[in-house]
Amino acid sequence: MTTTHSHGGRLLADIGGTHARFAYQCAAGGPLASVVVWPVTRFPSLLDALRHYVDSLAPQRVAMAAIAIANPVVDDAVHMTNHDWSFSQRELREALGLRQLCVVNDFTALALALPTLPEAHRRQVGGSTPVEGAAIGLIGAGTGLGVSGLLPDGRGGWLPLAGEGGHVTWPAITPRERLVFDGLVRRHGHASAERVCSGSGLLGTFGLLCEADRVTHDITTAAAVSDAALSHAHPQALEALALFCGVLGAVAGNLALTLGARGGVYIGGGIVPRLGNWFDGSPFRERFEAKGRFGDYLRPIPVWVITAPESPALQGVASLLDSLD
Repeated sequence: MTTTHSHGGRLLADIGGTHARFAYQCAAGGPLASVVVWPVTRFPSLLDALRHYVDSLAPQRVAMAAIAIANPVVDDAVHMTNHDWSFSQRELREALGLRQLCVVNDFTALALALPTLPEAHRRQVGGSTPVEGAAIGLIGAGTGLGVSGLLPDGRGGWLPLAGEGGHVTWPAITPRERLVFDGLVRRHGHASAERVCSGSGLLGTFGLLCEADRVTHDITTAAAVSDAALSHAHPQALEALALFCGVLGAVAGNLALTLGARGGVYIGGGIVPRLGNWFDGSPFRERFEAKGRFGDYLRPIPVWVITAPESPALQGVASLLDSLD
């Protein structure tokens, strides 16, 4: 028999394709406590990970939970795109004895955190001053490519967007981009933005460039590609990282035009923040603005790299619970 806890705190989670982040909040507006980061491969299922975390909180109880997950959330059943976890929201709530459970896309949750993101937790890359009350864009590369945004609701608040913009067809412009594009179509049947702007995408792009140039290598991870690029140890690694940034800029510019995101565009995910100032001189900003007649429209739009030490998506799902509690 499952016991539902009517009194207790809040479990907050941000589940990506590589890491799972958890935090505990005693009540609405309270600080986040007991923050942990675990590799998703440590547990056979999300329920196992949640139970392990809840057990670690004893004697504190959990009455409600909000989970951000790197996956579309369209009905009760959730099957992760970039990991093998699957679950039923109803069964998860019942198994944990929760009064309330909310599950949203991870970038929808991250978007909810943007209005209160401290200035110290973001770094500007080009543009000037945001237009107050205008739409805001969000994009970020990690295990996958997340896309979201915020639209003004007309009452001083914001409406977060839930979508799968990382899977749009990416705009190949240069001959080398078209080479990679064609290689991705041969392998996958479709060349989505995520196939380039993600960890696996960076590694795959590097491999296709090496294959085209008949260059052998022993690099097997995206992190190793980045390291080789930043240290100028491998020409194709540097080219792959530059291509990654250029495509990310083109897709982010498309997002800004689509949303009218004159309130700025934020970059989340784990890859870009690790590039530091190198990213500022990458092709990102040039490609962001390279929209022909609408270059002048995009030029003043600021882009910020999110540099928060902890996942802002945890604050985002906390604000979601605030709105429902």
